[in-house]
Amino acid sequence: MADYTKPYYPVFLDLTGRRAVIVGGGSVAERKVTTLAEYGPRIRVIAPECTPALLELAASGSIELEQRGYIRGDLDGAFIVVCATDSEEVNRAVHAEAEERGCIVNVVDVPELCSFIVPSIVRRGTLSVAISTGGAAPTVAKRLRRHVQKHLGPEWEAYVTLLGEVRTLVMERVPGGEAERKPLFEAIADSDLLARIADGACPTAEEVYAEFVGERP
Repeated sequence: MADYTKPYYPVFLDLTGRRAVIVGGGSVAERKVTTLAEYGPRIRVIAPECTPALLELAASGSIELEQRGYIRGDLDGAFIVVCATDSEEVNRAVHAEAEERGCIVNVVDVPELCSFIVPSIVRRGTLSVAISTGGAAPTVAKRLRRHVQKHLGPEWEAYVTLLGEVRTLVMERVPGGEAERKPLFEAIADSDLLARIADGACPTAEEVYAEFVGERP
């Protein structure tokens, strides 16, 4: 029985270039592949039958596809594993191999066979808001996601991207350490910059840097 009181440590993973193995080829596996693909891993799908979309991805070279059932050894080199099958035997075998190899693993809808769970996510460019109830109430997590989506308009993507560019300039040009730079970062965050972007303004990082560095005492 799943323990929905178990705490999970929130973390963001860099999957760029890492091996992701998906066992299963149905609609759930397709959704997992589509989501994972946004984060740059090398995806390998293992399933005797696949959705048309997965077949198209394989034909285009976007993913590797082994059209057969899972066999022990398929997780060699994997960093992250997702198992989306309706076979308890396969689910447990995949989980066991993942544990032995030190892979992080998610067996869809079987919390006791998961070393990680996937939150509801709102993304605006590099800004990500992850929401989880630890598996206890997925519907609530989805409702919270919709609530957050309403309050994070498209301007947030441009805003956060711009702040990243400004931060790079500050780190390069403003001498000293955190103590000297923190007031500047706070001044920018407390300004009306986000509202200006929402109203259609498109300031450059150089313009923002000049504006706020010039205001420093």
